[in-house]
This record gives sequence, C-alpha cells and structure tokens, in this order.
Amino acid sequence: MNHQQTRKLPKKTVITISIIVTLGILTFVTLQTLKVEKFSEVLYTLDHKNIKNLKVVNKQSVEDMQTKFKTTVYKVVFDDLDLNKNCIGFIYRDKEGNYIKDIDCK
Repeated sequence: MNHQQTRKLPKKTVITISIIVTLGILTFVTLQTLKVEKFSEVLYTLDHKNIKNLKVVNKQSVEDMQTKFKTTVYKVVFDDLDLNKNCIGFIYRDKEGNYIKDIDCK
C-alpha cells in the first residue's frame, strides 16, 4: 500500500486565508444591508412608507429601444404593512436618477 503524506499549511497562511474570507463575508453583508436601506428610502418616496422584509432579487441593465439610453431595473419583493399585502415588482432608474415603480400588491 502506498500512503501519501500531505503537508500541513503553515499557520500564517491559515490566518491570512481566514482574514480574507472574513473580510469577504463582512463586505458582502455590508453591501446587502446598504442596498436594502437604499431601496427602503426609494420605496418611501414612491408611497410605500411602512414596509418589511424587503429583498432586492436582481438588477439588470436595459436599453430603451427608442432613445438608446441605458437604464437600470431592479426586481423587489416586500411586505407592505399599511396595505397588509405582499408586493412584488420592478423599480426603474432612469439616466437622471429618477425612480419609477411598477409594483403589484396582492
């Protein structure tokens, strides 16, 4: 039988990898939190003032066929506590930074 020996990673390498992974996780959580806070404010300005469980599902860059300008579309899901309904829909951000909603609450 052939037994191959493996070499242990040095302690310094393990610590470096652990720090990089921890920083990556913290960065991801921070960016997700900031994105949710941003869209909470956007939805507040679009007349959804009392919301809960906001989730930004995805972000897409789209181009208007007539004007050839690129805009951004976000798909959001949240609970509107004022209406007692679950809402899902799209938020469009145009080139000037204005937001337009297309949200359906059921």
